[in-house]
Amino acid sequence: MRIAAVVNDEVISVFDLLSRMQMIMLTSNIPDTPELRQRIGSQVLRALIDEKLELQEARRQNVTVSDPEINNALERLAKQNNMKPEQLSAFLKAKGIDRGTLLDQITATLVWAKLVRRQAAQTVEISDEEIDEAMKRARENAKEPRSRVAEIFLAVDNPTQDEEVRRLAERLSQQMRQGARFSAVARQFSQAASAAVGGDMGWLRPDQLAPELAKAAAQLRPGELSSPIAFGGGYYVLLVLERRAGASGGADQETIYDVVQVVFPLPTQASDAARQAAINEAENLRTTARDCPTLLRIGKEKAPQLSSEGRIQESRIAPEMREVISRLPVGEVSQPIVQKNGVGVIMICSKSNAADGAREEITESLIRQRLDTISRRYLRDLRRNSYVDVRV
Repeated sequence: MRIAAVVNDEVISVFDLLSRMQMIMLTSNIPDTPELRQRIGSQVLRALIDEKLELQEARRQNVTVSDPEINNALERLAKQNNMKPEQLSAFLKAKGIDRGTLLDQITATLVWAKLVRRQAAQTVEISDEEIDEAMKRARENAKEPRSRVAEIFLAVDNPTQDEEVRRLAERLSQQMRQGARFSAVARQFSQAASAAVGGDMGWLRPDQLAPELAKAAAQLRPGELSSPIAFGGGYYVLLVLERRAGASGGADQETIYDVVQVVFPLPTQASDAARQAAINEAENLRTTARDCPTLLRIGKEKAPQLSSEGRIQESRIAPEMREVISRLPVGEVSQPIVQKNGVGVIMICSKSNAADGAREEITESLIRQRLDTISRRYLRDLRRNSYVDVRV
């Protein structure tokens, strides 16, 4: 086996490199051509070197992943590709790709996430003052439109790599405009923490992005891809997935209801006997369901089509139903409610203020930013303190 690189005392073979390139092109819908292999080869090798460093650090720190964790990751990946895990394995096998290539990548991703979280537990502390300041900015920008943004970040570790990384960012952008899937490309190439979820950063206001990135995102229509943006020690490619209008005044004081609803369906011309039977079924729930999980379980058994749970803003509830819900204590099943499509009951699992949810969301956003910074610094230090010999 020819050697592609040596990482400390471990080897990455040319076969490993070719297998990973084949898997990337297949799962990302990138054409497998000699020119593209040459274009992405160095970046793929760099990713394999980083994975070796992550796995070696995990062994040094006694960090492992279990079979159930790997299986769950495989299930998520298969679902993202509209497959079952066994179909994904069969698909890779049919294309001549060793399943171990995928397992190595998944294992490295999982152990690295654990290592970064462990590091963060020692260094990351989000103060109330930071959250309050972020909340203040959120209120000031509440009327600004929010965008659901996805990112790909390609790091430039030293100035000599800048041109190579920029060309790769442009090449990947071109391939995505020609049909390559953004989420798959992000998982394979992006060096941001969001790579594990296909680059999706969630719903963001302009103030939650760096000014350079916010300006670029604001100019994109939903579904539109940015050109590579030089920022933060590398190049970003952004995709705006969706956009929605900003909140109206006082929206942060609105009540959010977490509810379970069960409706026993009735045909349009239901007889009195059928309607009474549905009312009786709904009445029985009032004596048997003591909490939301029980109500939902019974509903899924007896009326699966119209049983649901979810969070809903007070302003989005119909006026008649809003009056019922506003008077209903948490954890109590309502009286039977006769609707056009059936007879139902509802239970409020919890109430919260929209501002509470916003505070939790902002806290999570601040933590994600810290984890991203820690991850990049941690990996940079591993590279600096390791022996890496690239031979191809």
